[in-house]
Amino acid sequence: MLSYLLLCCWPALHAQTDPGLQPDAVIKGSYTDFTVDNLGNIFLLDSTNQLKKLSPAGDSIAVYNDIRRFGKLYSIDAGNPLKILLFYRDFGTIVILDRLLNVRASIDLRKLNLYQVKAIGQSFDNAVWVYDENEARLKRIGDEGNLIDQTGDLRLQLDDAPSPGVIEDHDRLVYLYDSSKGVFVFDYFGALKSKLLFQGWQDFQLAGKFLLGRKAGMLERYQLGSLSPEEKTIPMLRDARKVRIAGNRLFCLRTGGLWIYRF
Repeated sequence: MLSYLLLCCWPALHAQTDPGLQPDAVIKGSYTDFTVDNLGNIFLLDSTNQLKKLSPAGDSIAVYNDIRRFGKLYSIDAGNPLKILLFYRDFGTIVILDRLLNVRASIDLRKLNLYQVKAIGQSFDNAVWVYDENEARLKRIGDEGNLIDQTGDLRLQLDDAPSPGVIEDHDRLVYLYDSSKGVFVFDYFGALKSKLLFQGWQDFQLAGKFLLGRKAGMLERYQLGSLSPEEKTIPMLRDARKVRIAGNRLFCLRTGGLWIYRF
């Protein structure tokens, strides 16, 4: 359904390039990060380090106040609406929240001798993917902090192993995005399936059968298996600090709040 919406909405996005285009909604506030789950719920991190969960209509659902317990929050992963991952990269810690932002568990990656992890992601079996840069291995970790499985050394099949900033598990494949090297696509056993040279993207994400990324005011979309990406210039992206697409909505984080466009 999501891929269908993106496919249908792409021309509409191109048409809505008027700088005066009005958003469908604006959530005003001083926010430093956000994400959106596949149900349309919005997760907003504000400048006081409070994490808020809002419904698609903007109603408050839950609040999490203990953000600074493990230092600076690096990323929020809401790929599973029932399991929210907070990644504290500097302290090597993952905090797992339930759908109401109650703490379910925390994982200390250092206890697994994982000292160079830049990115994490939800896995197909409700565990957590991490990429160990010391060993160049994808590892799958359970909520109790136990190592479930790992790939072989990826340097054996790559001339230059990635240093990913994003990990996404999608349609039985794992995507590692390194903005300086591109997209590395692996199966669950660590075999390289493909490498896509989309470099310099911000806000990398997978949506249905599409890869999406942003360069300044340009939104690029690549349909998996096609030969080349499509590019659309969208003026409202130029001053955006972060962008995500979910369903038929485009979310732009700016100074002063979160702008939501419906297309």
